Amino acid sequence: MAHLKAAQNVGLNAAAICDVLEANRAKAAAAATVAPDGLFADAATLFKAHRHADLVVIATTADSHRALVEQAAASGAKHILCEKPMATSVADCDAMIAACRTSGARLAINHQMRFMAQYTVVRDELATGKFGPLASMTVTAGCFGLAMNGSHYCEAFAWLTASPIVSATAWFSGEAFNNPRGPNFFDQAGEMRFQSADGRRLLLNIGNDQGHGMTAMYATRFGHMFVDEFEGLCVATARKPEHQALPATRYGMPWDRWERRFPQADNVGPTEAVMRSLLAGREFPDGVAGRNVVAALAAAYKSAASGNMPVNVSELGDYQRRQFPWA
Repeated sequence: MAHLKAAQNVGLNAAAICDVLEANRAKAAAAATVAPDGLFADAATLFKAHRHADLVVIATTADSHRALVEQAAASGAKHILCEKPMATSVADCDAMIAACRTSGARLAINHQMRFMAQYTVVRDELATGKFGPLASMTVTAGCFGLAMNGSHYCEAFAWLTASPIVSATAWFSGEAFNNPRGPNFFDQAGEMRFQSADGRRLLLNIGNDQGHGMTAMYATRFGHMFVDEFEGLCVATARKPEHQALPATRYGMPWDRWERRFPQADNVGPTEAVMRSLLAGREFPDGVAGRNVVAALAAAYKSAASGNMPVNVSELGDYQRRQFPWA
């Protein structure tokens, strides 16, 4: 329903709706005024009846993403917005990208962080030059799942650094957490370290014994930014300019401090922003960005199973095709 509202805000009218549950179809049809002949329980039938759509939105669990993106691309869809994680294997991501390249469809993955205030405020602060280059991003949060929410942070980190993730090291909690979307889905908790191609680090601290909050600390050459994403608060400190030439070991030099507030995000606005950028063909999280996230997650899984050694995303081996139980 959030995706439907976002599409309506963009100015699009729903031509057809597909859901395996009749109650869901009826609810969406009422909100979108879609006639009964525009409701489908089977995606293949929908795509046969509705070809060359301006936009296809795939808001399903990750295990169905590849098949639905391939069907949408084959139907001549001009734009496809697919939920995250992009797929349940890196090989599936490659197949999705290839299908869209062949058909000419423009594919976006709904990683919305670059459009959310808690990340644009960090981008804007970094652009002032007060901080110097970003060195690391550390996320400490409740048990929100490596794939479910950790995937968003991987994409945000790659966006902020303008550098893809190239390796991962992970320590999992050892427990599989069932997902309310079904007993066949579960995610991982624990600690994970991702590194970008230019050497910067993303650290996720999302242990299974942590039950509250979502905070991020951005460490730079000359300062810190602490962001409480639930509170809508960014607290920034940076060395005074006259001390910036001193070495990093002089970490206690005088500093300036300030705060910035930002509104809490909802489920509609960021998705609407992704849709607008996709339709306009300007900066949006594309299939390549989505694939890098999935490869980083796969590398984390391989690391956790291999004595917590760093694993390069280009050296996944069997984990390239392994299917993961993400929702």
